Amino acid sequence: MKRRGPGRPILLPACIALGLGAASFAEEAARGPEIRIRRAAAPIAVDGDLSDAGWRGATRVEDWFETNPGENVAPRVKSVGFLAYDDRYLYAGFEFSDPDPSRIRAPYSDRDGISESMDYGGIVLDSRFDGRTAILFLATPRGVQYDAVQDDAASGEDASPDFHWDSAARITGEGWTLEIRIPFSSLRYDGQGPQTWGVLLFRNYPREDRFEMFSTALPRGSACFVCHEHPLTGLEGLPSGDRFVVAPYASARAQAEPIEGPGSPLDDRSSEGTAGLDAKWIPGPDHALDLALNPDFSQVESDVTRISANERFAIFYPEKRPFFLEGMEMFATSIPAVYTRALTSPRWGTRATGKAGALAYTAVVGEDRGGGSVILPGPEFSSLAPQDFSSTFAVARVRRDLGRSFVSFLVTDREIDGGGFNRVAGPDFQWRPDDENVVSGQILFSATETPDRPDLEETWDGRSLSGAGADFWWAHSTRTFDFSAQTKIFADGFRADCGFVPQVGFREGYAETGRTWYPAGLFSRARLFAMVNHIEDHDGTLLRRLFAGGVQANGRRNSYVRVWAYLDRMKAGAEVHPRRQLRFELRASPSQAVSDLSLDGIVGEELDYENERPGEGASFTLGATLRAGDRLAVRLDGERRWLDVRPDPSGPMRRLFTARAERVKAIWTFSARSFLRLIGQWSRTVRDPLLYGFPVPGEEGAFSASALFSFKLNWQSVLFVGYGDDREIDAGGSLEPSSRELFLKVSYAFQR
Repeated sequence: MKRRGPGRPILLPACIALGLGAASFAEEAARGPEIRIRRAAAPIAVDGDLSDAGWRGATRVEDWFETNPGENVAPRVKSVGFLAYDDRYLYAGFEFSDPDPSRIRAPYSDRDGISESMDYGGIVLDSRFDGRTAILFLATPRGVQYDAVQDDAASGEDASPDFHWDSAARITGEGWTLEIRIPFSSLRYDGQGPQTWGVLLFRNYPREDRFEMFSTALPRGSACFVCHEHPLTGLEGLPSGDRFVVAPYASARAQAEPIEGPGSPLDDRSSEGTAGLDAKWIPGPDHALDLALNPDFSQVESDVTRISANERFAIFYPEKRPFFLEGMEMFATSIPAVYTRALTSPRWGTRATGKAGALAYTAVVGEDRGGGSVILPGPEFSSLAPQDFSSTFAVARVRRDLGRSFVSFLVTDREIDGGGFNRVAGPDFQWRPDDENVVSGQILFSATETPDRPDLEETWDGRSLSGAGADFWWAHSTRTFDFSAQTKIFADGFRADCGFVPQVGFREGYAETGRTWYPAGLFSRARLFAMVNHIEDHDGTLLRRLFAGGVQANGRRNSYVRVWAYLDRMKAGAEVHPRRQLRFELRASPSQAVSDLSLDGIVGEELDYENERPGEGASFTLGATLRAGDRLAVRLDGERRWLDVRPDPSGPMRRLFTARAERVKAIWTFSARSFLRLIGQWSRTVRDPLLYGFPVPGEEGAFSASALFSFKLNWQSVLFVGYGDDREIDAGGSLEPSSRELFLKVSYAFQR
């Protein structure tokens, strides 16, 4: 969980000077005991069988701790890890005992399709030994892989990046075994001399509770995770780089669109084929150069529909396109000045990523064809304008590590064809004086010249804008007590066209505190919390003032509940209105057949932002994964929102709108490499036009259906065959075709 709080940049040099010694001592004290790895005595075949001669004499890890729900207690099941390496690979092997192997939860799924309700295990590897960033290499008893980047400094766990590695597993009469093989070419490390890396071994064991087991103790309330890694020594003579990966692709699509809008006949004569490639050169083990020519940035899975009715600001969607994913943690800062989905359709792109000693860097340069929308931010709401122009973009960040602390500098630049630009630059830092405190901050300055396109947006008349944005925070956490505080300030003229900053022209202060208990019984963790938030514009006008408090708890069946009361005052138009709400979140995974249950809700007073008046309403979001056997999984997601208003102060409440969205995703998995997926998605909003002060449609909605067959040798060697059908509600209330598409993509990665 991210924790944010305020700080002052003038304190940064003094904090670093006074804290480096203490931070270095705390860093050493936080780490687990050293593990010394040995070279494999013979070749190792990755087939889930640990009887190979290569495992004889491998480093054996038998000391494990249950870190959840128990607090660093002896695990209830036995786990043994093995580590070895040779000239090309790092190997990890595991023997996971189970008193009842029939209860192992191991359904088939796509890569990264692992949830907390499944059995899985693997390693957390910090090849740069910075105690802050690591890669998770995990797999299930079916060999389904999950890899992610864990960044304690900013982004937390991000499963978007993918890496080349191999795994195999077997279910046995005593439990299950797992083998993992990681090419050194997939890792970034200092190529000079003997290596010291960081490593954690992990096992997830879901039964009546979700039991988490690590190879070292993890203190509760710690402000970091990777910092508790084992120093991994004994690595010598590793490859020095000079490796290539070239992944060409070819795709074809046939599209049909209505000749004169929804309801008219479809024109199915539009078809196209294209080709391109992604190439990676690793000149040394700590540097990588990427080149993409006409990259394929199409997504093979649609975004989950989100209800946008009565939303004040733009909605964030995660990145899924491979080109942007390596080194993504370097672009994760407290101010999201880099949001790669703002780069809609690059024609080409190149990227450099690496580290030299304590200095890390990443840079991306490319050309964007345009399309999509540009966010136009404001203090009370944001709007969107069509991006009907191409541009060139450049994004770079350099970071200097100071133990587990750092200072860095970020630059983004977007130059619009035909005139106009947006340039953003500024420093950020994070200071970790000990295992309980984190102080972080960022300041950015922007200079903007809008394009001369009033036909797209009336404020795009070539005007110049400038301003600064700042975000500072401090978090303090112990086993039973936590406190965090944050302050933000953004000028009216601040813009980040390569990022996601939908609100500007405000000042904000936030604080939250909590007290945690660890009872035995139904709940394993309970926390009482309270928070306060104050936002105003630069004229001192109140935009929001919030007081909230509640309780959250973790319990049996991997359950989580959070309930809290909102006492809020929010500005809508010229007035500030009270807003009292009850909010709740529920999570559970009771079994393999029914897992990932979620229910979120908001009930109480709400504001009609479009018509600037108070109202009453509710919003509910429900989700669940249902499994029939080990191969079929059905994911259900639904959202419903409504708002009632009183048009006459003495009259009754009337329904302003009702909005709903449903999504069904069914996947039949043939193996860990192939699946067939069907998705149906429906959204509908019904309004009462008489209650609006401006013209609105009484009803609008859309339906989309898609089918996809996928085969993957690895994340870059793939075959996709898919079909999509989109429909929209017309003025008469009927669903009419709006587009239809059939597509094929083939890609293969050649490595040397």
